[in-house]
Amino acid sequence: MRSTTPLLLGYCFCVTTAAHFGAVAPAITASSWWGSSDSTALRQCKESDGPALRLRGGCASPGGLLEDLRTWNPILLAFIGTSFGWLMTALGSAAVIVHKLGVSEQAYRKMLDFMLGVSGGVMTAASYWSLLAPALEFAAEQGWTDTAYVPVAIGFLSGGVLLQATDALLHHLQGSLEEMDMYKSLAVDDGSVVTRQQRLRRLLMLVIAITIHNFPEGMAVGVAFGAVGTSPGATLGGAISLALGIGIQNFPEGLAVSMPLMREGVSPLKAFWYGQLSGIVEPIGGVLGAAFVQYCKPLLPFTMSLAAGAMIYVVADSLIPEMSAHGNKALALQGLMLGFVLMMTLDVALG
Repeated sequence: MRSTTPLLLGYCFCVTTAAHFGAVAPAITASSWWGSSDSTALRQCKESDGPALRLRGGCASPGGLLEDLRTWNPILLAFIGTSFGWLMTALGSAAVIVHKLGVSEQAYRKMLDFMLGVSGGVMTAASYWSLLAPALEFAAEQGWTDTAYVPVAIGFLSGGVLLQATDALLHHLQGSLEEMDMYKSLAVDDGSVVTRQQRLRRLLMLVIAITIHNFPEGMAVGVAFGAVGTSPGATLGGAISLALGIGIQNFPEGLAVSMPLMREGVSPLKAFWYGQLSGIVEPIGGVLGAAFVQYCKPLLPFTMSLAAGAMIYVVADSLIPEMSAHGNKALALQGLMLGFVLMMTLDVALG
C-alpha cells in the first residue's frame, strides 16, 4: 500500500490536468479504479494506447493502474521517477528560507555550524549506503564476484582525483572566479580577496560533488525501469520503490548544498537556486539509464563509487575544517553524527 499511494496521487493529478485541457474524464469509482466488472463497458486497452488515453479512462485494463504502468514507455517512467528525486532536492534546498528567525547572531552562527555538521554526516552516510554498497552489488552481478571491490576502489579513488583536479583548475582560474555571481555574494570577513576565492572554490567543489553524486543515482533508477521484465528480479514495484527511496533521501542532500552556501553569506534565494540545480542532473541520468540500459548498467559500479569518492573528499577537505573554525566544534560534531544516522536510517528503511 505504501508504494501505491504516491501513484494514486499522481493519477488524480494527471486526470485533473487532462480535464483542464479539454479531455473528458469519466467519473472514477473504486471499482473502475482497480479494473473490476464496472469497467467492462469500456474496450480493453491495447498496446498502442498511450498513457493519456488510459488516464482519461478511454479504455479499461484488467490489471488496474499498476498494469497500465507496465505498458508505459520505460523512459517516461524513469523521467517521472527521477523528477520526483529532483523535486525532493529542491524542497530540501528550500529549507534555508527560514533564515535567521529573529535569533541573535551568535545563536545563528551556532545553528549554521550545526547544520554544516549535519550536511557532512548526510554526505558521509550517503557515500556508503547510497553509492558504495549498491556499487559493490552491481559489480558482483556483472561477474566480478570475489573481486567486486576492484572497479569500486578504482572509481572511489578517481572521485578524489577528479575533485583535486577541479580544485587545481579553479585555483588556476582565480581571476575568472571574481566575475562569478556566487563570488560577489560571499560575505567579506577580513577583506582578503584570496580568502574569498578559497571559500568559493570550496563551495564550488561541494556543489560539484553533490551534482556528480546525483547523476549515477538517477542512472540507477533509469536502469531499474528500463530493465523491468528482462530478469526475475527486475520488477516495476522494485523500480518504483527505488525511485521513492532515492527521492526521499534527496531531501537532506538538497539542504547539504544550500545550507553551506548560506553559511558563507549567499542569500537564501540564491542558496536555494544552487541547491536545486544540483539535483536537476538526476532526470538526465534517469533518461539515459532507461534508454541505454544495456550500456549504462555496466558503468554503475564505477560511476557510483566515483561519486562516493568525490563526496568523501569534500567532507574531509571543506566541511569538517569549516564547521570547526568558529569555536562550535562540539556542536558541529553532534550535527555530523545526527546527519549520519538520519541518512543511514532513510537509506536502510527505504531500501
